[in-house]
Amino acid sequence: MHRTLNPAQGPSGHPLSLPLRTAAVLGAGGLLLTGCGSGAADPGAQADLRASLPQAVKAAGVLRIGSYLHYPPVDFRDTDGKPAGLDPEIAAAVGDYLGLRVEFTDLPFEQLIPAVQAKKIDLAMSAVIDTKQRQLGAADDGHQADPGVDFVDYFTTGTSMVVKAGSQLSLTTVDDLCGHTVAVQRGTLQDDFATRQQAACPRTGKQLKVDRFDSDDQALAEVANGTAVADLNDYPVAQYNTTTPARTGKFQLANTHFLQSGPYGITVAKDNAVLRDVVSKALDQVILGGGYDKIVAKWNVTPGAVASTVVNGGL
Repeated sequence: MHRTLNPAQGPSGHPLSLPLRTAAVLGAGGLLLTGCGSGAADPGAQADLRASLPQAVKAAGVLRIGSYLHYPPVDFRDTDGKPAGLDPEIAAAVGDYLGLRVEFTDLPFEQLIPAVQAKKIDLAMSAVIDTKQRQLGAADDGHQADPGVDFVDYFTTGTSMVVKAGSQLSLTTVDDLCGHTVAVQRGTLQDDFATRQQAACPRTGKQLKVDRFDSDDQALAEVANGTAVADLNDYPVAQYNTTTPARTGKFQLANTHFLQSGPYGITVAKDNAVLRDVVSKALDQVILGGGYDKIVAKWNVTPGAVASTVVNGGL
């Protein structure tokens, strides 16, 4: 996948711009999106990819995508209750290129991979970070926990620490978290990261307490009330939480570098390689046509943009 995100750049702070024309209507079982993509970078490739779609998807005319729509600016609902953000707009552009509607189903984050594996949805697209552990379906002890999934990597991100505005606490390394309480969204890579650091902190002579919540907004609330010193979340979300008008003055970034980095991946079942490869190639065409760059610019996350997709590029 990935063009490397330069942590030294940090968020740009530019206002949202370059809106992508999208429309959403309620449909049975989820939210249907149609979008205006970039146009075909290669008309021949577009026809070939549409013809290559799995028959079931082609017949339905719909890509069923699971997402946890409570994670702005990546995945959330707008004031009309319609799916909005980085992921829904990229998905809409891919669907548009393939001649498909896009149906979003709102699911708890920890249910997304199981739903893909059970074929309840075709894809998951919800700031899911591609890791070898998720690809292999490995448990923390290394044993096989599930069949695993494949990923089409489409954005580079990192973990940032968000603290209360005005905080004078020095948090520049992971060990600086020891002796404090941090808040995370349950089931995320940040949850895994905090758990590993919790096990490492005793060597410093201090303990780390990790409070886990169903949503990042709940984790942020704990930072706001002073119970936790930091919320660990993805760079786009940290950017949003520290620069949008509604949250400016409430939170700030604790550091200018990332604790870890990795790619967001569109999640596909292991036995659905045809759909995986069609989605990967379609998104490459959207990137070549310029639609992708407009979307990441709109959501003020251009530093994480990629030059092309990669399948299973996570570490």
